[in-house]
Amino acid sequence: MTRAWPKSMPPSLDYPDAGIDRLLAGAARSFSDRIAVRDGEETLTFAELYDHVLRVAGGLRERGIVPGDVVAMHMPNSLWYVVAYYGAICAGATVAPVNPAQPACALTEQLQDVGAGAVVTHPACAAALAGVDVPGVRFVVCVSGTAAAPAPASPPPASPPPAHQETVPFAELLAAAPLTGYATDPEQVAHFQLTGGTTGRSKAVRVLHRNAVAAVLQAACLRSATLPEQDAEGGVFLRPVPDALNAYALPVGEGATIAVAPLFHGMGLITQSVNIVLGQTTVMVAGFQPDAFLADVERHGVTAITGSPAMYYALLASPALDKHDYSRVLMAVSGAAPIDTKALSRLAEVFPNALVCEGYGLTEASMGLAGAPPNPTVATPVGSVGIAVFDTRIEIRSPDTHTVLGVGETGEVWASGPQVADGYHGQPELTAEQFADGWLRTGDMGRLDEHGHLFLVGRAKDMIIYKGYNVYPQPLEEILCSHPVVAQAAVVGAPSANAGEIPAAFVVLRPGVEEADELADELMEYVAERVAPYQKVRDLRVVDFLPLTPTGKILKSALRDQLTEDAATAH
Repeated sequence: MTRAWPKSMPPSLDYPDAGIDRLLAGAARSFSDRIAVRDGEETLTFAELYDHVLRVAGGLRERGIVPGDVVAMHMPNSLWYVVAYYGAICAGATVAPVNPAQPACALTEQLQDVGAGAVVTHPACAAALAGVDVPGVRFVVCVSGTAAAPAPASPPPASPPPAHQETVPFAELLAAAPLTGYATDPEQVAHFQLTGGTTGRSKAVRVLHRNAVAAVLQAACLRSATLPEQDAEGGVFLRPVPDALNAYALPVGEGATIAVAPLFHGMGLITQSVNIVLGQTTVMVAGFQPDAFLADVERHGVTAITGSPAMYYALLASPALDKHDYSRVLMAVSGAAPIDTKALSRLAEVFPNALVCEGYGLTEASMGLAGAPPNPTVATPVGSVGIAVFDTRIEIRSPDTHTVLGVGETGEVWASGPQVADGYHGQPELTAEQFADGWLRTGDMGRLDEHGHLFLVGRAKDMIIYKGYNVYPQPLEEILCSHPVVAQAAVVGAPSANAGEIPAAFVVLRPGVEEADELADELMEYVAERVAPYQKVRDLRVVDFLPLTPTGKILKSALRDQLTEDAATAH
């Protein structure tokens, strides 16, 4: 237990020996008449959601889906995504959420890699799926459009499905008799969480039911000052710890959140289950529009916001930022990538009643490893991503020798805990490399202070070696973002014949700032005044935007490729 652990909370949770479906079963009994999901004018209460889920599970079983089969989710966020995900889970299947916007070649690879036997899709992306011939896929289910995910008025012509595939309307699954007497195995894979592919071909991470349950309960209990229990029928519910509650803790069975993170991403998928066990209403929206999002925060009485830095930067730049009431927001958590502390300070002003903080995790840990608790013994310092969550150990080790380093020393972040996944599907060598002796090598570089607060300095692969010196990009990005004209910044290594690599920055200016010829020099001098000589930014480019992955991470490989191409052209 760290010295900063929240007051009156135990350091460990009693995790139920249950599958992730038991979280929904408990919520259906605890919050039966509360709205669980809202999608435009369509709503489902927790009881209705569970009934729909069991019907879908029954319909999948009728069509030959048995425990251990893989059902892929190939669609945008909507009310039906939640129903389909839990329906497949209750049928005993393993879910494979895939990015619906990816090209057919990448989709084919992913469906083959996970061994998909069925796919649930949506009218907006079904045409692309129809041309994908994966022999193991026996049938395709198509959901209907909703307000959050409307069906196209004129859908593109689809190729005829392969002869071995049947097309099934989702309505047929919903018309099936509810599945009863099922039991999910905590040791079975709940879902294959596909990595973002920022460093190459994506990998399917094996998230077991017990990993997912642990990840959900770690986040939910830390945010709401509660402990998990099971009812007489095995459903999981949360019991408040009165002495641990404070103004920032999320109340159970109240409030709402808006689903912005895509549900094919680990943060979006696990957070959806966090919302369920907390009894929060999830509001589905048609894509992310900053102005509309801010209006929805007020209209729906949103109490918790979770998203990537890209989302928060867009909110801060919105002209509607000062037009709405955000007093009900109790928590705003940024994850998936680093966010600068100046942006966090501005967000704290926008959401005055909220705990505004970063969380830290990765796909291989189901979702989270560290976060800022709402009622800490020692306040979370600026620039920290928080402390290790329940039952989680974080160590800083030498990247070369893997020896544990001391307080304040920078090295690679290693972690262990019940949420750490089972490895990579079908890749034993890579699993052995990343998951070693019960520990996960995160690939992130960071340090711990004397209270257990974790500070990150960047990815190991993003470290820049300038004339033999290690230069970490994140501190340089933080300094750049502290300048009043800078909205976002990314620092990468540019090839150099004399130095090996030099720190090069890409900068997005704040709205209304006109670029001047001397601005690049001014920003580089601004950094130079605040760092050691070997850490100085030696090339800086002002750009209109930074390339992002679908989940909001800066695609630094694209920036490095641009610098490499420019260097080759120059010679």
